[in-house]
Amino acid sequence: MRIVLSNVKLMINENVYLKDPESSALGKKILNESILLIKEIGFEAFTFKKLGQRIESNESSIYRYFENKHKLLVYLTSWYWSWMEYRLVFETANLTDPKDRLNKTIALFTEETKDDESTEHINEALLQQIIISDFTKTLLTKEVDEENRNGFFVIYKRVIHRIAGIIKEVNSSYPYPDSLASTIVEGALHQHFLKQHLTSITNCSDEISPSDFYLDLINKVLN
Repeated sequence: MRIVLSNVKLMINENVYLKDPESSALGKKILNESILLIKEIGFEAFTFKKLGQRIESNESSIYRYFENKHKLLVYLTSWYWSWMEYRLVFETANLTDPKDRLNKTIALFTEETKDDESTEHINEALLQQIIISDFTKTLLTKEVDEENRNGFFVIYKRVIHRIAGIIKEVNSSYPYPDSLASTIVEGALHQHFLKQHLTSITNCSDEISPSDFYLDLINKVLN
């Protein structure tokens, strides 16, 4: 994976940003430090003023890349889902049995992420924590339909359709592959959140991972 991603540029919808942050050292620094700051203080308290102070740059320099913090969050989540899509394609490429491909896919999207050192400006482990706590904030807005038409969520939807395709390979007669795929992905995020904060309403723990739960659930559903 490190070799693959070191030679790949993840493509993000141009409507999300004003200037591609991957195109400059400052842009990459904005991405790196925004992840650290959001993880530290939370998205609600996060502002471009605070980010500017952290990177020792004018607040206006951040606005040259992103119109507002919502679009920055959309960019970060889009980057994450694009990275996960590359992992999905790469890590299932040599698996010929559909059940093996599905089990690998479920594990990939439900496990805890480790940082990929080949992407120096993005800490994927910390970014996953932001996805767990804040991904739904990109969707649950009054502008979601317009943003969807503008392609803000095309990468996320493509990931869901890829997983649904693997589900159909395992059981072509199953009538709800897209619903099941989106349930796996978003449900896993929710189980990680519950495991961290509301432990009394999940069975996931240090001994039982969301991967254990979803592997058991999905294989029973499709058999």
